[in-house]
Amino acid sequence: MRRGLVHVLAWTLATGAAVTLSWWGVHTVMAGTAYDPPRALPIRAAGATTQEAKPLATSSPRPSPSPSSPARSRQSSPSPTPTPSVSKTPVAKPSPTTSGTVRSYDTDGGRVVFDLGAASATLVMATPDTGWSMQTWKTDTWIRVEFTSGTDKVSVICTWHDGPPHVDVGNY
Repeated sequence: MRRGLVHVLAWTLATGAAVTLSWWGVHTVMAGTAYDPPRALPIRAAGATTQEAKPLATSSPRPSPSPSSPARSRQSSPSPTPTPSVSKTPVAKPSPTTSGTVRSYDTDGGRVVFDLGAASATLVMATPDTGWSMQTWKTDTWIRVEFTSGTDKVSVICTWHDGPPHVDVGNY
């Protein structure tokens, strides 16, 4: 009985040490990376208010200047190592053929947003829901977005080959 407890205790300590060492290694590697989750483009519709895009902060720590060091001017020579910069998200400009009518289609597999014009359409955004994957196809006269999860499929098809854009949503 005592020998069994010693083996269980030894196994528990070894497993705990291995998990701790693995966590520490992964944490150390991941702490040096910068990951900003993807963001959707802002949707502009008639009569809607817009907000100015705010710069995202990166997860990388940046050293703060020490109080004893003199502040550098912007006209000084560039530093030998590149430093990451934060920029504003570019705003997509509508093409001349679109009218700016933005329509969103929520499905079981995800969300699709089109900019529908008088004679064409543009895919603004397509985001799959959790557990779903997505694939898109584009031609000169139609756009298809298909969400897939196992054997379930949801398609959002926008066509404009014979008139103004028309959107069909289908579950297969």
